[in-house]
Amino acid sequence: MTTLALSALIRPMVEPRLPDGLDVHWFASREEALEVAPLAEIGWFDFNEKEPMIETLRAATKLKWLNSIYAGLDFLPMDVLIERGITVTNGAGINAITIAEYVVMGMLNIAKGYREVVRAQDRHEWLMDSPGKRELAGSKALLLGYGAIGKLIKPRLEAFDVDVTVVRRSGGEGVLTPDEWRGKLGEFDWVILAVPATPETDGMIGASELAAMKSDAVLVNIARGAVIDQPALVEALEAKSIGSAFLDVTTPEPLPEDHRLWSLENAHITMHLSGRAQDKMFKRSADRFLENLDHYLKGEPVSPVFDPKLGY
Repeated sequence: MTTLALSALIRPMVEPRLPDGLDVHWFASREEALEVAPLAEIGWFDFNEKEPMIETLRAATKLKWLNSIYAGLDFLPMDVLIERGITVTNGAGINAITIAEYVVMGMLNIAKGYREVVRAQDRHEWLMDSPGKRELAGSKALLLGYGAIGKLIKPRLEAFDVDVTVVRRSGGEGVLTPDEWRGKLGEFDWVILAVPATPETDGMIGASELAAMKSDAVLVNIARGAVIDQPALVEALEAKSIGSAFLDVTTPEPLPEDHRLWSLENAHITMHLSGRAQDKMFKRSADRFLENLDHYLKGEPVSPVFDPKLGY
């Protein structure tokens, strides 16, 4: 009999649809997870904090398949996953729609100066002119990262007549390769980061990249805070050597109350909310898990598979 250890958070959406003949253990706390994890062949060990997930994974010595709602699982012990040969399915694409919408929202917000419009409303002040006069139409965007999220960002921006250039290893027409994009940074009005968190992408936007950008360019980050050299970004924003930054992610998270980023007028911080700005996350995750469970029990491949050797 196949044994599963699953979070009680998804129980209402999963339990009525589970096939017969499974040994299912539900947990609602860290202690309960650690109790049932050693029994599990299949585990869904998601918590809001990273440490319980790491601890539960280490305890799951019989685990063959780990499922998660999170797309970024680089915080898990990769050595454990590799040594035990655990198949991992992650949440890649689950929140892609809302994150892509967040990118468009952020760009429009900055282009039209909408933050100042909201502040004027709070002051009951009728503005006589728009605080933002940029148009997306005719602008150029560099999109680094063309996974599930990037593939949704591109058509949404193209609907606004934005000329989108993608960075991909394979290259191709209208595409830059990883060794080409840095030399072209000065051509773009928007630089959008949608890359996975890997050693290769860590600090990929640093002082030299920021210096190469246009003076009114906007940096958009919905990837991970670590892909930007944050102190270098703060300096660039303070010096106004780039136009502004729309940051859904920072280092660390939460951002300390006294951090300099909070007080910069050209920094827009959205507290890693992009993936949470929707109400279908758990339903999509449950549907995907049940579809994968059917494949797993039949000995068929599951997807999307997270590769611990690559970190994404």
